Amino acid sequence: MGVMSGPYIIRGSVSLPEAELQWRFSRSSGPGGQHVNTSDSQVELRFDLAATDALPPVWKERALERLAGRLVGGVIAVRASEHRSQWRNRETAAVRLASLLAEATAPPPRPRRATRIPRGINERRLREKKQRAETKRGRSGRDWS
Repeated sequence: MGVMSGPYIIRGSVSLPEAELQWRFSRSSGPGGQHVNTSDSQVELRFDLAATDALPPVWKERALERLAGRLVGGVIAVRASEHRSQWRNRETAAVRLASLLAEATAPPPRPRRATRIPRGINERRLREKKQRAETKRGRSGRDWS
């Protein structure tokens, strides 16, 4: 088997720790032809988020909070079975896990600052609205007898 294509970067200098990744392989329900019943091409990648020291504490907290619905005992699992080769499924699963963690550890968005709508814009909107109403009133053929 070849070499994994390098460390999977989460963000900045933080990457997935190879040593803490647990891989499981099983028969896939995906494509494969005659080869399908003999090869374990489905990949399940598990990462113990609660016990890891690879993430900065702030990130870890954020991720545990945001991924709470997907965690089973502090462990996050990612599955991949869309490719015929176990190799490509491994790549896919690792990339998926990295991007999931990147999203979960991202800083929260800045709070929105409330701004007032300028008076001119509001007045223009109301003026156009009145004009439109007039146009539509003119279309009703009530006084046409």
